[in-house]
Amino acid sequence: MGINTYNLQSIKKELQHLSATQISDLCLRLAKYKKENKELLAYLLFEADDDNAYTGNVKQEIDDMFAALLSHSYYAAKGLRKILKVIGKHVKFMASKPAEIELLLHYCENYLAHIDRRTGYKPLRQLLLKPLEKTSKLIGSLHEDLQFDYQQDYEHLLQQADEKLSWLNKRDFM
Repeated sequence: MGINTYNLQSIKKELQHLSATQISDLCLRLAKYKKENKELLAYLLFEADDDNAYTGNVKQEIDDMFAALLSHSYYAAKGLRKILKVIGKHVKFMASKPAEIELLLHYCENYLAHIDRRTGYKPLRQLLLKPLEKTSKLIGSLHEDLQFDYQQDYEHLLQQADEKLSWLNKRDFM
């Protein structure tokens, strides 16, 4: 016999019967026990109205993390996974495909600038290939006008990667 977990619809119905102070208390209690809940609540309250500024802050955080990366392939791969995890968390908060594309493109640009081009370490290579594939799929799912804008940035990034990395063929991503 375990604890009942209710679906989102029944929770929503129950929340409609509560007063504003009760809902406020519940939100604070949720934020108190898990860091990610607190971060999401802070985003929704203070930063959700300006996604561009929030995206800029996340890009700055990514830049700082890239600057702190270690040069050894194994540790660089660990650092890159951590950066992708941070990107995933912020994308989940924003729930915006264009913002996710911007952050992934920024990640890939930093990858090209900071990671050793001659590396033979396959996990390190995959940490560029997978975000490139994901970005391509996301661009394909956007409205045509946005697709055109992001497709140009994506193709420029692929051109840079093709020039800098001998192991990457841009035709695989077109």
